[in-house]
Amino acid sequence: MEKIKRFIKNETVFVIALIFTIISMIFVTPSKEYFEYLNFSVLAILFCLMAVVAGIQKIGVFKALSNKLLAKTSNAKTIGIILVLLCFFLAMLVTNDVALITFVPFTIGILGDDDDNLIFVIVMETIAANLGSMMTPIGNPQNLFLYSYYGLDILGFFKIMLPLVVISLALIMGIMLIRKKRDVIIDANQETVLIDIAQLIKYGLMFAICILTVLHVVNYLVCLGVICFVLLVSDRVLFWKIDYMLLLTFICFFIFVGNVSSIEEVRIFVANILNGREVLVSALISQGISNVPAAIMLAPFTDKATKLLMGVNIGGLGTIIASMASLISYKYYAVRKNARKGKYLLIFSLINFVLLLILLLININIFV
Repeated sequence: MEKIKRFIKNETVFVIALIFTIISMIFVTPSKEYFEYLNFSVLAILFCLMAVVAGIQKIGVFKALSNKLLAKTSNAKTIGIILVLLCFFLAMLVTNDVALITFVPFTIGILGDDDDNLIFVIVMETIAANLGSMMTPIGNPQNLFLYSYYGLDILGFFKIMLPLVVISLALIMGIMLIRKKRDVIIDANQETVLIDIAQLIKYGLMFAICILTVLHVVNYLVCLGVICFVLLVSDRVLFWKIDYMLLLTFICFFIFVGNVSSIEEVRIFVANILNGREVLVSALISQGISNVPAAIMLAPFTDKATKLLMGVNIGGLGTIIASMASLISYKYYAVRKNARKGKYLLIFSLINFVLLLILLLININIFV
C-alpha cells in the first residue's frame, strides 16, 4: 500500500490521465481504432529527444554551458531571464517540447539549490516555450496541423501570429523584470568540465537527426531506428534514463481525447457553441484536453483559421495539461528529491491563468 501511495504521489499526472482514459473507455468500447488515436511520430521524437538529451547531459555539456554562463553573470535573476529567452526563441525553430527538454535539465543543474527561484524560472521557461512556439508552423504540433489543414502560406502565417508573439514576449519580460532581485548569488566557482569531443560529435549528430525529424526532413521511423541502434551499440544505459511514464501519460491523453472526440453528442455540442466564439471556445476546450487535440477536433467545424489558430495557441496557457509540453517541465521538476510539487502547481496555475486571461482580453478587443 505504501508503494502505491508513493507511486501516486510521484506520478500524479499519469494517474489522472489514466483515470480519465479508463472513464472514456466506458463510453467508447476499446477497439483497433484506439491505435489511430496515437500520434506515433510525437511519441517517437519525444523518446529520441529524451535519450539524446540524457546523453548530452551525461558527458557534461550542460555543466560546461552553465560554467560559461556563470562566468558572465552570477546573478540568479539575470540567468533566469537568459534561460527564459532561450526557451522563447528556440521553441520557434525546434518546437516547445524540444526547447523544454533541452533547457529545463540545464536549469535544474544551475539553480537546483535555490528551489524557490528554480520553480519560478521553470514555470516561466514553460510559458515562454509555449508562447514563443506560436510564431512558426514548426513551433508546435497544433500549428503544423492547422497550417496544413487550412493551406496557409508562410507569410500569411507570420502576419497572423507576429503581433500576438510580440505582446507575449513583452508580458513575459515584464514578469521577469518586475520580480525582486534575488539575494541568492549562484556560486560561480565551478569545477572545469572536460568534454569528450567524440561523444559530443556523436550526440550532436543524433540531436541534429531529431531536429530534422521535427522539421519533417527525416522520417520519424528512421530517426527512431538510428537513435536506438547507436544507443544499443555504444550507450545502452541511456535507455534507463528515458522517462517512460511521461510517454505513457501522453498515450493516455491521446486515447482519452480520441474517445471524447468520437462521441457524436460531444461533436454536435461543440459545433453549436463554436460558431462566432472560436477563440474563446478553443482556448477553454484546450484547458481540458490540451491544445493539440483541441485544434484537430475543432478544425472541421470552422473555416476561421485565424481565430482557431490564436485560440488554441493562447489556450496552451492555463492548466498543466492545456499544453502537453507543460508536462515535460513538471516531470523534470517533480522527480527531484524533496520537490515541492504542490507549490510548483500553484505558481504554475497562478501565472498561467493570469496570462491566459490577459491574452484572451487583448485578442477579443484588438485582433477579433
